[in-house]
This record gives sequence, C-alpha cells and structure tokens, in this order.
Amino acid sequence: MSLAIQGLSRWAIPMLLLGITTLGLSKRVSIYESFVEGAQEGWRSAVRILPYLVGMLVAIQVFEQSGALGQLINFLSPVTQWLGFPREVLPLALMRPISGSGSLAILSQTLDTFGPDSFIGRLAATVMGSSETTLYVLTVYAGSVGLKRTRHTLAASLLSDVAGALGALYIVLRYFG
Repeated sequence: MSLAIQGLSRWAIPMLLLGITTLGLSKRVSIYESFVEGAQEGWRSAVRILPYLVGMLVAIQVFEQSGALGQLINFLSPVTQWLGFPREVLPLALMRPISGSGSLAILSQTLDTFGPDSFIGRLAATVMGSSETTLYVLTVYAGSVGLKRTRHTLAASLLSDVAGALGALYIVLRYFG
C-alpha cells in the first residue's frame, strides 16, 4: 500500500498538468496565453494585497515583541485552566489565528518539550489542525478584492477559532483523556 501511495504521489502533479493541457488542447484553448494572462492577474493581485500583508506582519511583530501575547496568556489562563485547557497550549491557540509560521514554531517547541503522545502534545496538534490563520486569510482575501469593512467577518472568524480550540479540547479529552 505504501509503495502505491508513493507512486501515486510521484505522478500526481505531472498527470494533473498533462490532463489540464490535454483538456485545453481538446477545447482549442491557447494554453500558453491563458497561463500568461493568469500570471499577470496573479501579479496584479499580489501588488494589490502587499500593503495589507506588510501591515499585518508589522502588527504581529508588535503584538509578540511588546509582551502583549504574554499578558493575554496571563489574563486568560485562569479561565482556560478551569475549562481543562492547559496553559502550555494557550500560546499556540492565541498565535494560530495570527501567524502560521509562528504557530508552527510554537507547536514544534511544544512537541519537543512534552512529546507528541502526551495530552499537551495531542491537544496542541489538534488545535493546530482545527484552526486557521484567520488574520492572514482575511488580509489576503479582503485585500485582493478591496474589501475595507471586515469587522463582522473578523469577529465571526475569531469566534470560529475559539470554537476550534474548544472542539479540539473536547476531542482530545474524549478520545485520549
């Protein structure tokens, strides 16, 4: 089975590209020109969202470096401890909506410290998989279409991140706790 999956993985992208090219040729689509048009539109989108991304990255660094993340963890930890959510996973749960690379670093450090088969390691991995980099996604999508008012979208997205963390806690407690 493992060899079949490896073979499929090795050939998946080349076969996909061949399939798209074959379909395009059968429909008499100018493939190269379509590719160049798509690349131009992608470049325009990238230039359009760049200021939003820079602003978000600066805000993330200010949040981390100012100590605000630590203060927020100290403020929330009594409530999360009462829920059974360990303080050690709280930095990951707070960083995940903000930064994918930052949350991945926290996850790696958590797994190195506590191990992947510990309650904390399992909860951290489940939190990582049950949430999204909300601010990044919102910045990219809203910036690419020029959306200015994202207040309700941001609130709903952050609420879904809280639900994801609580859902992760429930699942880990139910199956591993």
